[in-house]
Amino acid sequence: MEGEAGACSTAATASCPLKNQDNTFSSSLSLEQIRKRQNQFSMERDWEQYHTPRNLLLALVGEVGELSEIFQWKGEVDVGLPGWSDKDRAHVGEELSDVLIYLIELAEKCHIDLPSAVLRKFELNCKKYPPEKVYGSSKKYTDYISDDN
Repeated sequence: MEGEAGACSTAATASCPLKNQDNTFSSSLSLEQIRKRQNQFSMERDWEQYHTPRNLLLALVGEVGELSEIFQWKGEVDVGLPGWSDKDRAHVGEELSDVLIYLIELAEKCHIDLPSAVLRKFELNCKKYPPEKVYGSSKKYTDYISDDN
């Protein structure tokens, strides 16, 4: 790894705006880049030995729990988190990041190409939820399929 920047190098740090006004994601970091950076982070600490699919799944669920705790007593929350403090917004970003990192690492350990799996799932969902049948409805697909019979 000589000559390479570590996973925590200054060059690896990006600014994180707390309020994303245009509701888009930065295109400067791909899932593959996140996977590589997390892999390097784990290797630098000899943590790979602990990162089994089971352990990663349990860690992922724990992080989802931490994210849910932020929202737990807020009541209904509007899109964009209006009225939330910068501290709370930053906390949401940190927990969402933990969830994403564990999800990507779990996919890697299960040998799942996550971007390809997402595209396949989009295709399946388009077939399960045709707009002409489900538009404006929150029913599960099994509810409207039985309506056809």
